[in-house]
Amino acid sequence: MSAPTLADFEDAAAALRGIIAQTPLDKSQHLSEILGAPVHLKLENLQRTGSFKIRGATYRLSRLTAAERARGVVAASAGNHAQGVALAAQQLGIPATIFMPLGVPVPKLLATRGYGADVVLEGATVETPLRLAAEFAERTGAVLIHPFDHRDVLVGQVPARAPVGVGIGGGGLIAGVAAAVKARAAAEGRTVRVIGVQAENSAAYPASLAAGVPLEVATTPTIADGIAVARPGDIPFEIIKDLVDEVVTVSEDDIARALLVLLERAKQVVEPAGAVGVAAILAGKVHASGPTVTLLSGGNIDPLLLQRVVAHGLAASGRYMTLQIPLPDRPGQLARVSELLAQAGANVIEVLHTRHGQGLQISEVILQLSVETRGEDHRAHVLDTLVAAGFAPRVAAD
Repeated sequence: MSAPTLADFEDAAAALRGIIAQTPLDKSQHLSEILGAPVHLKLENLQRTGSFKIRGATYRLSRLTAAERARGVVAASAGNHAQGVALAAQQLGIPATIFMPLGVPVPKLLATRGYGADVVLEGATVETPLRLAAEFAERTGAVLIHPFDHRDVLVGQVPARAPVGVGIGGGGLIAGVAAAVKARAAAEGRTVRVIGVQAENSAAYPASLAAGVPLEVATTPTIADGIAVARPGDIPFEIIKDLVDEVVTVSEDDIARALLVLLERAKQVVEPAGAVGVAAILAGKVHASGPTVTLLSGGNIDPLLLQRVVAHGLAASGRYMTLQIPLPDRPGQLARVSELLAQAGANVIEVLHTRHGQGLQISEVILQLSVETRGEDHRAHVLDTLVAAGFAPRVAAD
């Protein structure tokens, strides 16, 4: 398939005008200082349904014929595409069935049902719902609305001011972005680089691009569930291999740090998949000398997950740790540890003092403390202070 043209994107934008929100482009001084170049955030987390996905879903459904609309639509998604299809179908009066994995975040599930779709929960990952949706379409005649492997979805979901640092799942968003910004740049006589970012636990594109064909890869769980796709889409892949300049990966710690930075410095609530572009900047995976735009693609994060991710992000940034310290079971030990922590400037959040634990001698106890620190250097200073006083602290996994 040839890449969409600038006229294709302009037609889609005109069709969506008044339906989707025109989300802001916000400069981040903090990220600009880290990158050494101006960094702007495209705030699609503020879009209707909380994600860019409403764009492609609405454009795709708006182009269905009357006969196709009468048959209804079916889709599969871990959440954002589901909400986009459900709302677009509701607005257009089209029956919608959505297949979602069993572990879908509760807010995304409730929102999809709230938009009037019939939701079917099945499978541990999005691969099972994708298969079941295709079978449902074959069996009932409903139109399958693929989350990324269709030209209309690809064209429709590109923001008007497209970013150049974009997360990748199946590839529909970045394929559209690359085609749009490269065409615009060519028309204006300039060049632009487009960088894709994947969670390293679910990164199908590096291996696929190296092989020259879409490959299915083994994935492991990632907090960035919205881009956890085991195989690139055929249509996006053909565009990405020609137009995307680089694909990098980020770790779970990188993503958690990015969410924390966005909360504290940009005042934005973003889901993990929507923060991978920022994660790449923080991890030093992006190098730029001119203005850089990264897309915050969605803000649909479960509050309980947000709580865990913030704690993980604090730990990954050296600002929070849980210590386990074996102590002799005699008076004064807890007071001594508390005194040392106060001298080191650490803030104790929680304390557990127990005589029960594997490997403890009868005369020993374990002191477990959750401690707030001011960064990696201060964290190291706190540990050194305890060691110098004769204690053997161990940092527990968060």
